[in-house]
Amino acid sequence: MQQVDVSKKWYTIVNPVAGFGKGLEDLPLITKLIRENDIPYELVFSQHKYHVTELTVQAVNEGYRHIIVIGGDGTLHEVVNGLFIQTKADVEDITVAVIPVGTGNDWIRMYGIPTHYSEAVRAIREGYTFMQDVGKVQYEESHFRQVRYMANVAGAGFDPSVTKIYEHYKAKGKRGKHLYAQGFVKSFMHYKSTGVKVWIDGELIHKDLLFSIAIGIGKYNGGGTQQLPLAVADDGLFDLTLIRPMHWWQMIFRLRSLFNGNIYKIGHISHHRGRTIRIESTPEIMVEVDGELLGGTPLEFEMCPRSVKIVVNKSFFD
Repeated sequence: MQQVDVSKKWYTIVNPVAGFGKGLEDLPLITKLIRENDIPYELVFSQHKYHVTELTVQAVNEGYRHIIVIGGDGTLHEVVNGLFIQTKADVEDITVAVIPVGTGNDWIRMYGIPTHYSEAVRAIREGYTFMQDVGKVQYEESHFRQVRYMANVAGAGFDPSVTKIYEHYKAKGKRGKHLYAQGFVKSFMHYKSTGVKVWIDGELIHKDLLFSIAIGIGKYNGGGTQQLPLAVADDGLFDLTLIRPMHWWQMIFRLRSLFNGNIYKIGHISHHRGRTIRIESTPEIMVEVDGELLGGTPLEFEMCPRSVKIVVNKSFFD
């Protein structure tokens, strides 16, 4: 058999726990489709938290320049962080494709990437790509400044409190797509708004109580909610949604707006854009980035414009 140049092969990372094990269960079908489409690949499995990031760095160091993610938003998040940690190649020279098996699949919604495996694999074979922005996030953890990178949406305040409950449910062995909604309701009944200062491109734009802050490159998070419906993934700008305090009944009657893109019609919510963002709070609030719970304030966001090459469906350009 003729050897394939490693730079032409697709380093294929499988997250066996993504989608509550769906990726592992459907792997025989997925690999069959990859072979039928004559896509050369090398299959590896993640084994623990952050292992996907380690595998990504290893792949680039070994000469791979094409990576397939068989997983969800969290798996892609780890790959993107691996790309920015490695020093062997320019990030924009590496192509990333996603075969979605996650529970939320929020990132792929932005691009219309098919959830049907056959169509997702065909998109890889056709090779249409798009350069998207990535955000650099600095946060405080254990009195040290830390850095992570984001490909989709970060949340401060209320959103991390939901993620924390959601992760607690999963750690207890609970399963199902309803878990995030259950965590949302429980958190909403207990979370208290916090005094927050927000700077965009050096200008102080908010100094008051805030319930929640969403910072995004993509439009979707939390299993299909549109907290950032006007976000453009390659404009070099973060979209920012500020949600001021509101009563539970105000949220219930406006819940549909979170899913249909009309969130900015709600009076308590405002939209902003910028290249750099700084957030301070009293007391400290947590941040989650692409679903990963990190540390807390002060937070700083810096844009890395058009820095990751991703495979998209041909229809994305129509």
